[in-house]
Amino acid sequence: MAEAKAKTAKSVAVPFDVAKQQAKFAAAAASFEFPRFDLPSLEVPAAYRELAEKSIAQAKQNYERMKAAAEEASDVLEATYATATKGASDYGLKVIEAFRANANANFDFARDLLTVKSLSEAIELSSAHTRKQFEAVTSQTKDLAALAQKVTTEAVEPVKTGITKAFQAVA
Repeated sequence: MAEAKAKTAKSVAVPFDVAKQQAKFAAAAASFEFPRFDLPSLEVPAAYRELAEKSIAQAKQNYERMKAAAEEASDVLEATYATATKGASDYGLKVIEAFRANANANFDFARDLLTVKSLSEAIELSSAHTRKQFEAVTSQTKDLAALAQKVTTEAVEPVKTGITKAFQAVA
């Protein structure tokens, strides 16, 4: 039954003047003023003032220490990233060099394989190439492992030094 009444009721439009409402709001805002409170002048005891001054001095001192520590940590990270970047570049160049040497050896093997005259000569050539490549890859792997260890050690050194300094400063 309530639904039937709601469907039959007509809506009436109420005129609304935005400019008039804005003018009323502006007039009300212009006349509004926050109350002013006069604070009584209180004298802070000297002991409290001295305590506050000591606290402020200590906070400034702690801030300076933290600032210096943050700058030092930033320098350590910068040195670490520079060393790691150079090391990664050196490692990548070494990998490219190894790839180039292996590719050239394989092309030479293919060229030599085209000139063989018998099956036994092809097997002998293949065995020699395999042995030589195995030795080359073994040597390259040792070189890359040594370089990776060197790069890691060099990259970690600034962090190790920084941590040592930080612990010495705390102690």
